[in-house]
Amino acid sequence: MVFATEHGAVAACDPLLLRGVLFGRLGADTDACRAYAEMIATAAFASPQRWHELEVARFDALLLAGGHAPGMRQYLGSDVLHRLVARHAALDRPIAAICHGVLLLARARDPATGLSVLHDRRTTCLPKYMEGLAYALTFWKLGRYYRTYPAYVEDEVRAALASSGQFLRGPITLGTRGSATDDGAAFVVEDRTYLSARWPGDAHLLARRFVQQLA
Repeated sequence: MVFATEHGAVAACDPLLLRGVLFGRLGADTDACRAYAEMIATAAFASPQRWHELEVARFDALLLAGGHAPGMRQYLGSDVLHRLVARHAALDRPIAAICHGVLLLARARDPATGLSVLHDRRTTCLPKYMEGLAYALTFWKLGRYYRTYPAYVEDEVRAALASSGQFLRGPITLGTRGSATDDGAAFVVEDRTYLSARWPGDAHLLARRFVQQLA
């Protein structure tokens, strides 16, 4: 596994998500915090590569993590990453994206057509109702923390698709998450070698489906 950051600096999770965004709620659950602690202790995480040095042909698959808040714009708005993602998509190898990570695919353009690499794919992403609800519950304390961009993630992703039927919102989910042993509340969209999910509550199912594709 290879981690990559813009200039090779070691990444870090938003501390608010680790301790709970609002009165200890809306953050990572105990299992996620434990998994994060294990991940950051690995040699690969401590030695990330630089985005501009990546050679996409070396990699069997690509995982695009999610996240929110204005600090994510460095990642989501990177022209370097948009080009890398487009090149990887052209190889037709597995790609998984969750939450805001789907924006990288929506913004990556096929150099031959100028269209988004999602143009002919079915996908999900962070639904508008989830993004709006999180903002409404926290704006009085955290301002635009839950609004990374003026436009909703769902609206931008939908605009990249050839037809409205390609976007799958999934069932209404209000806090119930999938787990390592129960996928009842989780939702993942699979379209050929591409997997997408909505939010952290889908992460366990997304990971299992991704491993299956790699196998």
